[in-house]
Amino acid sequence: MEFVRVDVWLHAVRLFKTRSAATTAVKGGKIKVDGEPIKPSHKLRVGHTITFRQSGRERVIEVTGLLDKRVGHPVAIKHYTDHSPEPVPRYLLAVPRRERGAGRPTKKERRELDKLRGYTNR
Repeated sequence: MEFVRVDVWLHAVRLFKTRSAATTAVKGGKIKVDGEPIKPSHKLRVGHTITFRQSGRERVIEVTGLLDKRVGHPVAIKHYTDHSPEPVPRYLLAVPRRERGAGRPTKKERRELDKLRGYTNR
């Protein structure tokens, strides 16, 4: 096999639960191959790099083998190399909460909370 459709491959190596979910992600521009947005029918070859966001983190996958049928996890992981950065620990993602009964935040406190949460001026 020289190439395979990108949506079929993403489903076959278990990066997406269904092929239609993979197709939707590709159509939505969420999947990039070698930095370029693609169509679901894009011909994927060995050596291509796939980039996408999954469950709040950036995934960088290098294709090392081609599959056109869904296989078990032990076989699937042999067909790609994961170069994704480590996910941020959950405790760092937690947003501070106001104490119960502390009342409504003042305008200054609300701005500080927005700044802490990473919201920009609206």
